[in-house]
Amino acid sequence: MITLRKITLENRREIFNLEVTEDQRRFVASNLSSVASCYVIATNGGHPFPFAIYADEKPVGFVMITYKITSYELPTVAEEGYCILRLMIDKHHQNRGYGREAMERILAFIRTCPAGPAKVCWISYKADNLPANRLYESFGFRDNGEIIGDERITVLQL
Repeated sequence: MITLRKITLENRREIFNLEVTEDQRRFVASNLSSVASCYVIATNGGHPFPFAIYADEKPVGFVMITYKITSYELPTVAEEGYCILRLMIDKHHQNRGYGREAMERILAFIRTCPAGPAKVCWISYKADNLPANRLYESFGFRDNGEIIGDERITVLQL
C-alpha cells in the first residue's frame, strides 16, 4: 500500500538517496535539490508540500506539491491551483504500479485544498517523457498548449 509521509530527520537520508535511472535524470531534479527548493518557495510566499512515497514501510519515491509558487517561470493557470512540481519513483521500484497509486494519493491530498482553494492541478513535463505523459493523461490531465522552457503544461480540472 502506498502512503505519503512527511520527510523527517529519521528518513531524510533514505529519501535523498532515492534516484531515477540514468536516462531519466534529465526529467527530474534530485530529491535533495527539491527539498532545498521547498525552502526557497516557502520563504517567497509559496506553500510547498514535500512527501516521501512509501510502499508499506519502504521509501520508494518522492513528490513535491506546491501552491502559489512565485520563484519559477509559471504558466497562466499557476494562480488557480496546485502544482505537482516533482514526482519520482526510485529506479529499483519502477514498473510496479507505485507511480499510479502515488498519483491517486497525491490527487486526494490536493483535493483537500490544504493551503487554499484551487480550480486546477498542473504539471510540467518534457515532451519526450512518454511514461509521465501517459500517467498524467490517464488521470485526466490535458495539455493546455503552453510550454515553459522546454516543458509542456498539462492541467487537471479539480
